[in-house]
Amino acid sequence: MRWSRLYTPTLREFPADADAVSHRLLVRAGFIRQLMAGHYSLLPLAVRVRAKIVNVIREEMTRIGAQEFILPAMHPAEIWRKSGRWDVMGEEMFRLRDRKGSEIALGMTHEEIFTTLAQELSSYRDLPQIWYQFQTKFRDEPRPKSGLIRVREFTMKDSYSFNADAAGLDEAFDSHHEAYTRIFARLGIPAIAVQASSGSMGGSASVEFMCPSSAGEDLVVRCLACGYAANMEKATSALAPIGDGEGLAAPERFDTPTARTIDELVRQHGVTADQQIKTLVYVLDDQVTLVLMRGDHSLVEQKLLDATGALAVRPAHSEEISDALGASPGSLGAVGVTDLPIIADEALRGRRAMSTGANSDGVHLRGVDIDRDITVGTWADLREVHAGEPCPACGQPLDVVQAIEVGHIFKLGYKYTEALDVSVLGADGERVTPIMGSYGIGVERAMAAIIETSNDANGIIWPAAVAPFEVAIVLLNIDDEPTRQVAEDLYGELLTDRIDVILDDRDQRPGAKFKDVELIGIPFRVTVGKRGLATGTVEITTRAAGETVAVAVADAAEHVRQLVAAAMAGSAV
Repeated sequence: MRWSRLYTPTLREFPADADAVSHRLLVRAGFIRQLMAGHYSLLPLAVRVRAKIVNVIREEMTRIGAQEFILPAMHPAEIWRKSGRWDVMGEEMFRLRDRKGSEIALGMTHEEIFTTLAQELSSYRDLPQIWYQFQTKFRDEPRPKSGLIRVREFTMKDSYSFNADAAGLDEAFDSHHEAYTRIFARLGIPAIAVQASSGSMGGSASVEFMCPSSAGEDLVVRCLACGYAANMEKATSALAPIGDGEGLAAPERFDTPTARTIDELVRQHGVTADQQIKTLVYVLDDQVTLVLMRGDHSLVEQKLLDATGALAVRPAHSEEISDALGASPGSLGAVGVTDLPIIADEALRGRRAMSTGANSDGVHLRGVDIDRDITVGTWADLREVHAGEPCPACGQPLDVVQAIEVGHIFKLGYKYTEALDVSVLGADGERVTPIMGSYGIGVERAMAAIIETSNDANGIIWPAAVAPFEVAIVLLNIDDEPTRQVAEDLYGELLTDRIDVILDDRDQRPGAKFKDVELIGIPFRVTVGKRGLATGTVEITTRAAGETVAVAVADAAEHVRQLVAAAMAGSAV
């Protein structure tokens, strides 16, 4: 490729509306342009990087025996209704009707659709199967942001395993875990495998691969001492026991006319937050439910969903709260409540001498004994973990970091194969329902994650394995025929050696050319100019290290070959 023919609309300044580092650099370096919120056009440089990311993923999927498909992006509503997810997906699913009035969805994921193909499996001898695709996914995100990190249209590698039994699923899950570890290592993404919630996907277990980054929207709780790691939706910690002291024979009312928050009860009445029961009122699948937390703890709503199996959750409206408890928020409690479900966080188990609302405006109760005075129907880990709390595995302080989710693997179980009536003939002649796994990687998000962790003040620093070009030959003195000939000869030799090289033959100042190479992030630069050729040398610069060496013209091609080979070997797993 010659730079004079390449479309690279680089900008002199960063875009004013870009927040994440990757967003700013991808726009300025001429990789992407926004069409509308959450939808981006990939320009030639991005297409080259995307193709290389896809190739790395494809190689590792082939390595574990996966077979590639291409499935439709438009799905009939009927199939999603059979799995029960047509309503669960809510407003994030793009829905439309065709000219005949049939309801259709733009695919958010393809569990249902791959499962319909599995209906043709007839015998246990057809198992195991691992099927995958690279397919455009559509999600109506309420707040698209950060360039390619949070979008409404993107490419996903999604794969699905079908096995005869749980042991087979474990094997498929583990093989994907290993494949993802290799993929992210090859892409240069420092991914952390963390315990995660399965959410609307369902199933018994899931692991997210998270890339630490200030642009991330997820929080990862990790222990640097023992390696424990979990998404905030799944994380837990060890809490120090609290001595409650002597309780009361029965709860005692006290007036709190101006104390309507945890902090106000602390300041006005000296009741510490860890001695308070915070009563939250939620609606779970149309059922008003009381959720009890310690006063200084926060609820993680996904934990509430996971603990109850509810499909939908929302805070109750003020009129719903008043109808259910006869009081307003700030004076709510669960003492004596027997007609509503009550779920309590484990941090409250066994507590006494607590304070909570009396379900009478401006009144609280003290001396509450959880086991004696409140009818808890379900105990669960519901609270948000904070940095510095003890690790549940080793007791050392936990760290909390922002992160980008770059991959997610699920043990789905039988949810989809049962819903879509998939079965095969087992070895004993009886019908067997295959068990499933689901495994995803966002391709463009991976591109952004690489940049988030590999950049400097001058631009992007691509790993050689996915760089748009491995080498840039920068031709100075373009009107000098001997100089041009050396650059052309080196260009031809590297092409012959299958090096992905671009020749910068533009009639521009050297500084402008060097800045573009650095901004775009090409790993190696070869500078060919009259001054160097006067001593029989060219300059070779390594982008990541910022080091430049003079190499004899006769040795330049071999030197570059060795640099590229070493860089590629470093990304191979």
